[in-house]
Formats: sequence, C-alpha cells, structure tokens
Amino acid sequence: MVRAFSTLGCPESDLRSAVALAKRFRIDGLELRALADTVNLPTYFASEHGSPEGFGAAMQDQLVPVVALDTSLHLAEAKGPDREQFLAFIPWAEAAGVRWLRVFDGGAKMGERAAIAAAAATVHWWREVRSDGNLRVDVMVETHNRFFTAATVKRFLHAAPDTAILWDAHHTWRQGNEDPVTTWHEIGAHVVHIHVKDSIPVATSTHPYKYVLPGAGEFPMAPLRDALAADKFAGTLSLEWERLWHPELPPLDEALKFAAEHRWW
Repeated sequence: MVRAFSTLGCPESDLRSAVALAKRFRIDGLELRALADTVNLPTYFASEHGSPEGFGAAMQDQLVPVVALDTSLHLAEAKGPDREQFLAFIPWAEAAGVRWLRVFDGGAKMGERAAIAAAAATVHWWREVRSDGNLRVDVMVETHNRFFTAATVKRFLHAAPDTAILWDAHHTWRQGNEDPVTTWHEIGAHVVHIHVKDSIPVATSTHPYKYVLPGAGEFPMAPLRDALAADKFAGTLSLEWERLWHPELPPLDEALKFAAEHRWW
C-alpha cells in the first residue's frame, strides 16, 4: 500500500515544497490537486517546466512519485469545454508516467439513473480517446457527488464495467451512513485509491460535521486499516486534508505530524 497526501492540503506550495514535505514525513507518493494556489495544473506545469517533456525530466529527479493528477471533470455533466480542460492534463501525465487522472462522478442534482447513464457515457468516450491515443494514463472515478453508497457504485460499475474507483471513505461514511469496512468489502475489488480524513459531528456553515486532525475525530481508521492489510491492498491511501476549501484548518504539516504521533494510518 502506498501512502500519499493530496496537495489540496498545501495549495500554496510549489511542487518542490510539496515533495520536500512528503520526504519529511516519509510519505510514499503525491496526489496533485493544487499547486501555487491554482488547480489549473497544466498551466502551472507549463509556467514551471515549459513542456511535458520538461516536466517529465524534472519528476525523474524526485524521490517521491506523483500517483495521480486530480482533474475537475464531473462525468455526469461533462460537456465539450469540460472535456477539453480535462484533456489538457493528458500530455503532462503521460510524460511523467502518472498512472491516474482523478475525475468526479458528478450528478448531484440528477436522479441516480440519469447520473449513472451520463457518467457511463463519458467513461465510454474516454475509453475511445485512450484507445485512439494509445495512452497509458487512465481515469479513476471519485465517489463524491452522487455515488456515495456501495450500492450506487456497484450500479455504476454495471453500466461502466472495469472502471477504477477512487473511494472517498469519509464521504460514504458521513454522507452514506456506511461502515467503511462494510463498504470496502462491497467495492474494494474495484478500488485503486482511497481518500481518508477525520471529523466530528459538529455542524459548520458548509457541512453537518467538522473536519479535525487525523486521529482526533470519529472516523474508524483502525478497523479500515486492518481490513486493507488483511486484503493486501496495493493501491494508494491518501490523506485528503481539504485546506484549499477550508482555510481555517491547520497547515498540512500539522495534520501529518498529528497522524504520525497517533499512528492513525
């Protein structure tokens, strides 16, 4: 199992600083969502490295690999401009040998059947693009807007078989009211990447819960960790510290330190 963190937790950092933070805490990989206060990573990479080849060469010098580039594509609502923005990530991922592009499920305002059908249609479009381009990179679909129960994920997988899943374990726990170990047993065979975080049931202005330092809340990390170990999960376990969206949260290094001290993950 690869331990990583999302740069959502250190959005002001550049790539070099994010790599240094990962090395400091002996983190195995980086999930890139934001850098230098932007989520437009292709533009950031171009400004810093000039070309995909320059980015790929720079990443060869790093000891912490990039496990994923996180796009903003919502499968269920993906229109022409959305798809073009998503496609801009591909040359950078290919040049650096990045395995996964994160996409969202989408469909929060749609009925489940319509959301699944629309998301599956975008997956099929992507597969044609991937085949035509002979691409190595592939998409992993985050359980985020509509697919936050194991049953819904399985219905989506029936419509789009063999799709890789990025499981937001906190989301299915808080939003779907599912025990993470149960959810894992239901969908784990399709999961390549897991987002974890912690919270307490105190309402905020944005959620019916409040994010807290990893290990200070109620998320049942220990039993989930045991289940992943028992099944020899070989994917990525990533701390998604949402500081870009919640700037009141402590810095990411504090979260990583607290998690390490409490042997949370």
